Amino acid sequence: MEEKFELNAEDLELESATFLESARRSRAIWEDLPLNPGNYRVLTGERPTGALHIGHLFGTVANRVRIQALGATTFIVIADYQVLTDRDTAEAVGTNVHEVILDYLASGLDPENGRTFLFSHSHVPELNQLLLPFMSLVTTTELDRNPTVKEEIRAAGLRQVNALMYTYPIHQAADILFCRGNVVPVGRDQLPHLELTRKIARRFNQRFSPDSPIFPVPDALLSDLPVVLGTDGQKMSKSRNNSIMLKMTADQTAKAIKSAKTDGDRNITYDPQNRPEVANLLRLAAICSGDTPEVIAERIGDGGGGKLKSLLVDLLNAHLAPIRERRAEYAADPSYVTDVLRRGVAKAREEAIQSLKLVRRAMNMDHQIE
Repeated sequence: MEEKFELNAEDLELESATFLESARRSRAIWEDLPLNPGNYRVLTGERPTGALHIGHLFGTVANRVRIQALGATTFIVIADYQVLTDRDTAEAVGTNVHEVILDYLASGLDPENGRTFLFSHSHVPELNQLLLPFMSLVTTTELDRNPTVKEEIRAAGLRQVNALMYTYPIHQAADILFCRGNVVPVGRDQLPHLELTRKIARRFNQRFSPDSPIFPVPDALLSDLPVVLGTDGQKMSKSRNNSIMLKMTADQTAKAIKSAKTDGDRNITYDPQNRPEVANLLRLAAICSGDTPEVIAERIGDGGGGKLKSLLVDLLNAHLAPIRERRAEYAADPSYVTDVLRRGVAKAREEAIQSLKLVRRAMNMDHQIE
């Protein structure tokens, strides 16, 4: 199975060109978003595989809070169906959805502003019904060549790939287009998924509704937020047990940071290429303090990894303290968390029902059956 996903030179050249064009459009959106937030509908989210860690906070959630503050309408999907692609954790999905919502609320996402909606896949059947027409617009060759699917298969260590994993990019297209989302915050590694969504939107419009397009062609909203490494020097991931969770206590956080991988050079410098683990800790300290990684490195000097870790413990615990306090308050009121999800699902279904009506009409399938 793996050979079919390999990128050749032509694929790599195309990927690079796609990134440059996506980056250009992204810059234009970032400039216009504060001026015209009503022009944008944002779709973002993640799979509920457990509570969130600081990689989520600094890599995606903080960006969502920023977009929310600019006034854009934001739909955040908790992709519970997608947990079934590579994990046997169905028994924990309900609990994990609750945990994710607690972390979202604690981090500053506000479902009371009338513009931010949290919902789950499994409770929006009309969204999932879009999969069938969308699947007719995509070839198996295009799915074979998707490098993001390849990486997810590799990361999960799958020997057999189920159809849900294989069609994951099409399901993601349904997530984005059901609410006619036109902006999707992603990292560079997610661009192939989004590019397929763009193709599906264009193909649907051209094939079924050329005179009155139904779906916008969504753009990526790229950020310069770094990938956060875990305590073992690899990308932070719950499955690797290398994460610092938002709900950890201050003591648990200190213990995790003190176990983080660095190197043997006592002179602390910011060198992401040659010293990635040290650079990661410096970036985290910079995010929490407002200083640059270079300034923090100079401050530590010959203090070594121990001094760097000690500083990061203080900075990160101070940064997370109000988040943890809010999380405890929300956790004490589980009915509110349920209500947030209920209201978000209601809004998502409202949007999906309208989109499905338009899709059926465009495909001449809006016949009534008595």
